Amino acid sequence: MRNVILALALFLSPVVCTQAWAQTSMSISIGNRGVSLGFAISNYPTLQRIPGYPVYYDPQMDLNYFFYDGLYWVYMDDNWYSSPWYNGPWDMIYPAYVPLFVLRIPVRYYRQPPPYFRGWRPDAPPRWGEHWGRDWERQRSGWDRWNRRSVPAPAPLPTYQRSYSGSRYPRQQEQQRAIESRSYRYQPRESVSRQILQERRRGEETRNRQQRQDDQQQEQRSRQRQDVQQQQQRVRQERDVRQQQEQRTRQRQDDQQQQQQRVRQEQDVRQQQEQRSRQRQDVQQQQQQRVRQEQDVRQQQPPRSQPAPKARGSDSKGKGRSDKDKGRKDDEQGRDGHP
Repeated sequence: MRNVILALALFLSPVVCTQAWAQTSMSISIGNRGVSLGFAISNYPTLQRIPGYPVYYDPQMDLNYFFYDGLYWVYMDDNWYSSPWYNGPWDMIYPAYVPLFVLRIPVRYYRQPPPYFRGWRPDAPPRWGEHWGRDWERQRSGWDRWNRRSVPAPAPLPTYQRSYSGSRYPRQQEQQRAIESRSYRYQPRESVSRQILQERRRGEETRNRQQRQDDQQQEQRSRQRQDVQQQQQRVRQERDVRQQQEQRTRQRQDDQQQQQQRVRQEQDVRQQQEQRSRQRQDVQQQQQQRVRQEQDVRQQQPPRSQPAPKARGSDSKGKGRSDKDKGRKDDEQGRDGHP
């Protein structure tokens, strides 16, 4: 980056500024001097101009909080941070690129002066060269010498931001930039301030491009996931169809087997019935045969003659004996085939 190296705290460059954001994790609210994680200013600050300087500060805020050249400035944990909006997001600015009049703010206007400010004149700027070393002092040679009679006019306060507090405060830098372009026409006087804004806007464009790329990649991944899901769904559907077909095939086979089993059972029943019918016929035939045999036997037996009544007395006895003899003779003749 040309003359300004920005370590973007939260929204501009999360990878570079993780440590910077960790160093600025403080919560500030008007009337509350407690400190907690997070950085929040609930309402637009009460800014007052520092006499003889084109800089504003907030005497009610328990923070080293200033406004200069269209930007808000905070000094915290030995780092400078800037933002075009009163509640950030904040960008960390390296000491070599902090605007001159921000460096020249007298010690007495630091609401939370660091320990190393002790013993320094309250009406003079901090001894930055003594604190940051000779290399910084060589880079910013003459920073503490200026014509106090030719101080530039202060930038107008962006009072339009009073309408944006609490839940109405814009969190996205694109939204902040859109509101700022409609409501605040001031152009920074110092090149450092202009470059900070330019870097911020470039960061926004880079972020937007990255966001678009991420969105495209996300959309592509989403389409890929959808394609994979659709393919998996098709595979599941095909598997379900095959399983249903196999199930129907097994059902048909089972039905066929049951049908065949029923047919065999019916055949067995018919065979048993036929067998019992044949048995009954055999029994009937046997019975008929026995009946015929008995008839034949009865037909073959001669009829028995009736015995003559016995005569009374001897005559009758003798006559009866002669008749018996006569009947016996007749039987013998009949067996011999003679009349």
